[in-house]
Amino acid sequence: MDLDTTSTRAHDAVRTAPRALATEAVHAGRDDLARQGLHAPPIDLSTTYPSYDSRGEAARIDAFATTGAEPDGPPVYGRLGNPTVARFETALARLEGTEAAVAFASGMAALSAVLLVRGSMGLRHVVAVRPLYGCSDHLLTAGLLGSEVTWTDPAGVTDALRPDTGLVLVESPANPTLAEVDLRAVAHACGSVPLLVDNTFATPVLQRPAEQGARLILHSATKYLGGHGDVLAGVVACDEEFAGRLRQVRFATGGVLHPLAGYLLLRGLSTLPVRVRAASATAAELVRRLAADPRVARVHYPRIGGAMVAFEVYDDPHEVIGAVRLITPAVSLGSVDTLIQHPASISHRIVDADDRRGAGVSDQLLRMSVGLEDVEDLWSDLDQALGRRPERGAGNCASNHHTPGPAH
Repeated sequence: MDLDTTSTRAHDAVRTAPRALATEAVHAGRDDLARQGLHAPPIDLSTTYPSYDSRGEAARIDAFATTGAEPDGPPVYGRLGNPTVARFETALARLEGTEAAVAFASGMAALSAVLLVRGSMGLRHVVAVRPLYGCSDHLLTAGLLGSEVTWTDPAGVTDALRPDTGLVLVESPANPTLAEVDLRAVAHACGSVPLLVDNTFATPVLQRPAEQGARLILHSATKYLGGHGDVLAGVVACDEEFAGRLRQVRFATGGVLHPLAGYLLLRGLSTLPVRVRAASATAAELVRRLAADPRVARVHYPRIGGAMVAFEVYDDPHEVIGAVRLITPAVSLGSVDTLIQHPASISHRIVDADDRRGAGVSDQLLRMSVGLEDVEDLWSDLDQALGRRPERGAGNCASNHHTPGPAH
């Protein structure tokens, strides 16, 4: 056995051995770097790649057209795949505990690809549980990709299935109410129909839906995976067979992720556990204070914890948005700075008002993505933004939240 073969096999053994999530976050997608004399992952910005073997290249393209498997050998063209993006895909798959992951230009591009894959098989019906992210809701309700949706609660999933059902879609914790779904129970109710879980809010730090029976895991990677508000991306973690179909759709439709975005996402994953745990601890303390505040009607916080908080105020929520000074009033979430927004006006505005309210998205609801600032500074800003406290004796008797446990 020559030296090169020995070292390669030893490297593979290290790469495939079970590792803690924090270790995977730092090393997955980078295991080959040291052997190449590198420390930081390289960024490959090429859109095309030279090849003097056109017959061999034709064979590789034929193989991709058949299975969607990543072509062996050097890259062919940026729309088939990119080495930097592939590193991120490898890392995310290992964090979610799936065989593969396929990255896209946005979370909506990723969801669209899933719907197109199932639709191409004649399975255009989707069973979905509200609330979902507003644009996901709209994509399904409007039938923009030829899909038909049946909205139901988790207990009604089995009865909603049809012969042409291609997908069951849930988001847990849900955007923006943070409602949680028993993923294992829903996966069982799906039978042979794939369950897709939008895991954007929880991230693999707080839950790994594949361990509970989900076959597809969706992320708006723009949020916690990137973590700094400077990259737009989406990704689906799944088995290799479904990944091949997703790659074929990505190639045909062009919803590819830019290599620089892939690099930023890989870098973001390395600090994901630290960021989520730190922000979750701050969020839990803010939940405690909000729940005791007479200016707050109700607090929503998931049992699994996390950095997302939703709360309903008695007074005008728009006044709160306009009064924050440290907290950033903006759509999106998962950044290092704390963001707050009014879902009924922004993220869920596109959802029919009756459907929105029926899903628990009230006009008084505010959604806050807690960042990495000091908790006292955040509370000081929230306190002044909420306005004058009511007279003594007008206490809050409508608070409804889950007491947070230790940060995960």
